[in-house]
Amino acid sequence: MDTMTGTSPSRDPQAHAAAALILDGFVDYNARFSDITRRARRRFERREWKLVRRDADARIDLYDECIGETLARLDILLDDRIRSRPLWATMRQRYEGLLATLADRELYKTWFNSLSRRRFRTHGVVADIEFVALDRAPYTEPSDAAPHRRYAVDEGTLSGICRRLLADYAHAAAYADLSGCAARLATALWRCQGAEDRGAIEELHVLETVFYRERRAYLVGRLRSGGRRYPLVVALVHEPAGVRVDALIASMDQVSILFGYARSYFHADIANVGAAVAFLHALLPHKPLEELYTVLGRARQGKTERYRRVFGHLAIHPQERLVRADGKRGMVMEVFTLRDLPVVFKVIRDRFAWPKDTERHLVEAKYRLVFHHDRVGRLVDAQEFRQLRFPLRQVDPTLRHELLESCADSVRVEDDDLVVAHCYVEHRLRPMDLYVREVGTDEACRAMRDYGQAVKDLAGSNIFPGDLLLKNFGISRNGRAVFYDYDELCTLGECRFRALPPMHEDDEMRPLQDEVYAAPEDIFPELFIKFLGVPAPLREALREVHGEIFDPHWWQALQARLRAGDYVDVPPYPASATLPVPPP
Repeated sequence: MDTMTGTSPSRDPQAHAAAALILDGFVDYNARFSDITRRARRRFERREWKLVRRDADARIDLYDECIGETLARLDILLDDRIRSRPLWATMRQRYEGLLATLADRELYKTWFNSLSRRRFRTHGVVADIEFVALDRAPYTEPSDAAPHRRYAVDEGTLSGICRRLLADYAHAAAYADLSGCAARLATALWRCQGAEDRGAIEELHVLETVFYRERRAYLVGRLRSGGRRYPLVVALVHEPAGVRVDALIASMDQVSILFGYARSYFHADIANVGAAVAFLHALLPHKPLEELYTVLGRARQGKTERYRRVFGHLAIHPQERLVRADGKRGMVMEVFTLRDLPVVFKVIRDRFAWPKDTERHLVEAKYRLVFHHDRVGRLVDAQEFRQLRFPLRQVDPTLRHELLESCADSVRVEDDDLVVAHCYVEHRLRPMDLYVREVGTDEACRAMRDYGQAVKDLAGSNIFPGDLLLKNFGISRNGRAVFYDYDELCTLGECRFRALPPMHEDDEMRPLQDEVYAAPEDIFPELFIKFLGVPAPLREALREVHGEIFDPHWWQALQARLRAGDYVDVPPYPASATLPVPPP
């Protein structure tokens, strides 16, 4: 019985109306999401690169805008009854019934949860008024459910097949040289097969949807060779002369990086997102479901899937413990992790130790900046969570003490749970300062060279990490250096790169502050190398390949390019994947 009306909830007409309203709210959001997504094709065809970034921002903000609109409509419909828990429980039942024949039901359920949690400010999970993330097994769609085109190689020469493939995915802007692109793509396919000893290519399967991100378009699929399937991605660029094939990405590691947690989200107009995720997961079985949903732009569903994975893991592994993450303790964040699951939880401290000169709202602003920025494969995606409840028995006592002592504004104990009111959750990486001490010299030098490339990639995207110490970078499974500590991150426009003043022999031991006044925005690149804390061979490996990052004039020149509106291209694949550029 609903105590606010005396009506039996199961026969409440308002519950039916509210459930239908919520469904309409998601349909409206999804249509607006698709409208923005479909614009990516037109942006690519017209080379409207500035509008690409604007659309990406608008689509990221759209979810919260539509949630707010739907809650306002519910408030008008239900009036005071919007606070009735029994009514919401009935709304949940009616809503689930409306989803019975729909594709992507999990996205609809996450939408309901967002409304319920926003309205009741839920702590943990309340099963009667939301859909519990642990109540189903993942991967419900078959891997072939996503619409795709099939190209059998025995139906013609590989070059002819590639020409037909490219023609099938033609844009309004013509190829600069369709026959040449097809021939180079066929050569790259044969070379890839031979290099990896895969055998003859039998079939190509390519998703009907074209994937767009920043200034590139991607044809995503798989090839069958020797009875086995392998990833296949063809990257297209649109230059003033026309569209051309820029790269073939056909190794699992490189495709994984392309769809990774350090990349911005694709714009791909997919009718059945779950089917596309299943298709991609069959190609990249090691990649967690949450990362695939997220990189397709369905960030809220990515959060749901991450929640399911974390708390499902805790439920079926009662011996699992939350422990402090490896690495040096940060002055801004307390970081903890699960021993057997590669995720970390980052909680902002109540107070920051000297010399950190920032505030909580400024730290949160840095994370919002990264969320909207092109991450160029070098900034880890951080998901923001609120009111997580961890079983206290699965929290290491030392960690619990540290969290309650340094993060009391965000962490508390309720009954048998540790409640974290606000945190960021990221994929766990091996801290680079630990990594270079754990591996051999050759591997450590390789990591240092990629670290230098990461600094350059970030700079080209108008990002300065602020703190270049190795402890703020992690090494991924694929050996890439990724930045993950954002409290001092800023745009290059906020920096003033300066050269050190000339020093006399008798001044060698005098501190820098005796020679020059340094404002907060002043940065002296020549000093970077002195503070890395690595042996000489690693410093020299970095300086040999990326010596520019220690030169203030390099930074100043890059700032000038960016101010002039120049674009620094950071390809999301290695040079080895690119096809030869035809002569003009």
